[in-house]
Amino acid sequence: CRDIDILAPMAAKGLAAVGVSICTLDKRVARALEPRAPRPEKRLAAIAKLAAAGIPVSVMVAPMIPVLTDSQMERVLERAAAAGAVGAAYILLRLPWELKALFEEWLNAHAPDMAEHVLNQVRDSRSGALYVADFGTRMTGTGERAKLLAQRFERACARFGLNQERATRFELVTSLFRPPPRAGDQLTLL
Repeated sequence: CRDIDILAPMAAKGLAAVGVSICTLDKRVARALEPRAPRPEKRLAAIAKLAAAGIPVSVMVAPMIPVLTDSQMERVLERAAAAGAVGAAYILLRLPWELKALFEEWLNAHAPDMAEHVLNQVRDSRSGALYVADFGTRMTGTGERAKLLAQRFERACARFGLNQERATRFELVTSLFRPPPRAGDQLTLL
């Protein structure tokens, strides 16, 4: 895990926290979704190393893909908490612009038997569309399915000790920030 030597002293001063995304623990699905990204086990190991160094870590269960990865949510949260994560969040699959067509093409290539079901569940969570850009709901969706997913997430976080008030108050310290000098500014010795 890179940059621990930089992040740990910053975290000790309240200047840094890290988020690691894990959408599934299923190696086959992970490889198909993110072919060049680190495997889920490597991401969990990174969480453990960061946490051991005193760096607050959150896990991002993202993208949460109905039917395809949402069944893994509780396992991802449990494993991340066991590795040392103290916070968690999720992002429901977002398909703006050309991503709709790319995702449909990917689904038909990698999960043709589930493609229509996945797309219908996405629409069910997005007011009948594959994407809704409304602020406040574009990350979590709308409707009954999205509400049930949010409830599952909250229950799982509570069960595994994630998002506890004390653990996730990543109120980063901004009082130590100093803007860099501009060209021509006089530097001081004090």
